[in-house]
Amino acid sequence: MYAEERQQAIAELIGRRGRMSVADLATRFRVTTETVRRDLALLERLGHVRRVHGGAIPTAALTVTEPALNEREHTHAAQKDRIATAAARYLPAAGGSVVFDAGTTTSRLVAALPADVDLEVVTNSVPIAARLAGLGSVHLHMLGGRVRGITQATVGEDALQFLRALHVDVAFIGTNAFSVGHGLSTPDPDEAAVKRAMVRCADRVVVLADSSKIGRQHLISFAPVDAVDVLVTDTEIDDTDCKELTDNGIEVVTA
Repeated sequence: MYAEERQQAIAELIGRRGRMSVADLATRFRVTTETVRRDLALLERLGHVRRVHGGAIPTAALTVTEPALNEREHTHAAQKDRIATAAARYLPAAGGSVVFDAGTTTSRLVAALPADVDLEVVTNSVPIAARLAGLGSVHLHMLGGRVRGITQATVGEDALQFLRALHVDVAFIGTNAFSVGHGLSTPDPDEAAVKRAMVRCADRVVVLADSSKIGRQHLISFAPVDAVDVLVTDTEIDDTDCKELTDNGIEVVTA
């Protein structure tokens, strides 16, 4: 295979898979890792890929925009339902405390809670708070602040002030993207600040994210990879991504 043919094949493969590591590409094309790095450098200059820690992703994978909540609600819906069901096992025992981050997958977990669940709950999600408000056994705390219309989540100093004084058993966190090099990330700085505070206030951090978000990066990192205890995702996660996360001490649960 000529260099130009290999580079075109690499670009097409990354476009289909969403992310490829240097090591995997070297094995697949039977070349050295140095050759792959040169290929990726050229493809990045041409605008076909973007290099990240240990490999490359499609140019479109590093984004600064986010879809609205109602649009995300119907994306990867079946996977999100399975993820929510699997994540329920990490709920603390009766009388425990949790933070539910805003997001369509965390909302599905909340929807699956039994009517008599006994929990102390903190959330910045207007839809989650509305759903939990009718459960008499839930002690609900809604974070104050400005409501972002696109995610229906409260952000700002009021929310951060409450979270600074908070300590919970488990934080169930949503994310726009998750990679080993960039950690958990999201496009909006205000929402990133609230997510960061949620991660810091919890004994255990459980991330709910479908596989389309793994290996991708958004503008602002709100938690490094070593801040995550558990990732609950779907079975379509790439084997390389799964191994990288597991090697970094994360329990990866597929549903």
